[in-house]
Amino acid sequence: MTSRKLARRSLRTRLALAYAAGVYAAGVFVVVFVAVPLAGVDATVPEGRPSSRVVAETGSGVSLPRLLTGSAVALVVLIPVALALGWFVAGRFLRPLRAITATAGIISAGNLHRRLDLGEPTDELTELGHTLDDLFARLQASFDAQRHFVANASHELRTPLAGLRTLLEVTLADPDADVEALRSACQEALVLGEHQERLVLALLALATGERGLTRRHSFDLAHVVEGVLAPRRERAKERGIDLAEHLTPAVTTGDPGLVESLVANLVDNAVRHNHADGHVRVTTQTSGTGVTLTVTNSGPVIPGDQIQRLLQPFQRLAPARHGRRDGYGLGLAIVNAVTHAHRATLTIGARPEGGLSVTVRFAHGSHPNHP
Repeated sequence: MTSRKLARRSLRTRLALAYAAGVYAAGVFVVVFVAVPLAGVDATVPEGRPSSRVVAETGSGVSLPRLLTGSAVALVVLIPVALALGWFVAGRFLRPLRAITATAGIISAGNLHRRLDLGEPTDELTELGHTLDDLFARLQASFDAQRHFVANASHELRTPLAGLRTLLEVTLADPDADVEALRSACQEALVLGEHQERLVLALLALATGERGLTRRHSFDLAHVVEGVLAPRRERAKERGIDLAEHLTPAVTTGDPGLVESLVANLVDNAVRHNHADGHVRVTTQTSGTGVTLTVTNSGPVIPGDQIQRLLQPFQRLAPARHGRRDGYGLGLAIVNAVTHAHRATLTIGARPEGGLSVTVRFAHGSHPNHP
């Protein structure tokens, strides 16, 4: 705190000295370039009247020595006046900055709801205050979202762990448990373990997407989609879902691994949240200066006002029933994070007949670009 006060006083001192130097320089300028030349000019008198020398001797003129003496005294008196004026002006100038520093200190101490709320006049410092208010608002939203995410992640991770522990405790407490019962318990434990592993991988994909790009390469979006669709065709067929694609070359730049995660989550969501005899359509194309990926699927009718909520982690359209969980509520959150990391555009629309239409537009690229 003391160091901040010293720094603030030092800034005010420097500004005061700068203002005082400006005022003093103006005084010197007046003396050197105005008063001195005027004093060197003899008074003009009509013919037949006393000369300027006589006028000066009678006291009606001002001699150069007297003018220089008076100017020197004025300049000496001007020093404290200029310093006082500079100190006052610097204090008025730094008043909003002191308010910003004090309030920012309070906010950094943990009171994220506090704002600067600088009023008039509107100048560069008040604009800085408004910018900081916007920054503090985003930080508050980020911290709130982080706390909400941690709470939800803890709950999601605790559920399979609690189920696994209960399963093992019940099996071990049964004195009549035979080999078949133990084998069945182990199989259920493996299922719970796989569920937890997939959840951890989903959380890792979300964290990687939110971290942003660490590498950037050129790749064909159509090839990435082909690799994602190949292992999922059989599962879609088992569920009676028609999985079709129309893929044209669409070259872009970015992280192929993250884009693969984006495509996988879109396709998995489209297959999972669908109905029998439904369909999923995946297309890639180049349009203008960008390339687009579009995934359209049939399914239940989704209210339009629920889409933005589904972009947040651990948000599902409907609560899980009877312990059955269709996904982890992370699919669209991962898609949203990867989209932001690539500075792409994500457009999601609810289809009137049911299901979603999701379009991701990437910038067009033809050459690898390593950061």
